[in-house]
Amino acid sequence: MHLTVITSITGVLVLVYILELLRRQQLREKYAAIWLAIGVVVAPLGFFPTILDSTARRLGIASGVSLVLFAGFVLVLMVSLHLSWEASRLEAETRTLAEDVAMMRAHLAEHHGYPIARSNSSNDAGKATDSGVTA
Repeated sequence: MHLTVITSITGVLVLVYILELLRRQQLREKYAAIWLAIGVVVAPLGFFPTILDSTARRLGIASGVSLVLFAGFVLVLMVSLHLSWEASRLEAETRTLAEDVAMMRAHLAEHHGYPIARSNSSNDAGKATDSGVTA
């Protein structure tokens, strides 16, 4: 098969797969928008490969392949940066929530006599303790 046919089929399959993930609610809309945009850009390039070469020439790049490689590198870099930012944000949110739960447990223990779960080691986190309360 020609590269243009493979590129076209891949672009269309990516779009269909993203829409299916959205339909099943397995992909949030904010992430789907990025991937849909990528699919919308990739699919026409497969159907009309001359667009890529003419765009590369206008940008002063030697060939369309070089443009694709550079764009792919930038895309991977941006996705990695975004995922690192999301992980950092979620880590901070998890820490805040854990602190809130600890303060609520301390308040309940102090004012209402509820037992506070104590784990013997970090491996026991999340397991039921003797009092029936989970850590």
